[in-house]
Amino acid sequence: MSIDLKPQDFEQHIIELLVHAGSARSNALMALQQAKEGNFQQAEVLMEESRQETRAAHVIQTKLIGLDEGSGKLPINLISVHAQDHLMNAMVIQDLAGNIIDLYQRLPAPDRQTA
Repeated sequence: MSIDLKPQDFEQHIIELLVHAGSARSNALMALQQAKEGNFQQAEVLMEESRQETRAAHVIQTKLIGLDEGSGKLPINLISVHAQDHLMNAMVIQDLAGNIIDLYQRLPAPDRQTA
């Protein structure tokens, strides 16, 4: 089976993967900052946006993996490796942010702390 994937289409998919992964990472980090400030509702909104971006990146990643069929049909270049790295970093940050937000929620609010 021949793959009719033009180089510009491949590059476009990689750029889209990078954009979604970058947005996922940024939203998770912003959620972490909101939780640190005690804004847990906004933190959850940002974490959900982060998860949506990750899902969108996974759709592209799955499409590319399917096109490659594990046989090296697609070119491996620095930008495709960078995109994969970006996605994996976003997922790690997302996981850690979720756990840290949970910890922030267990802390007493600053106005309720006793001296």
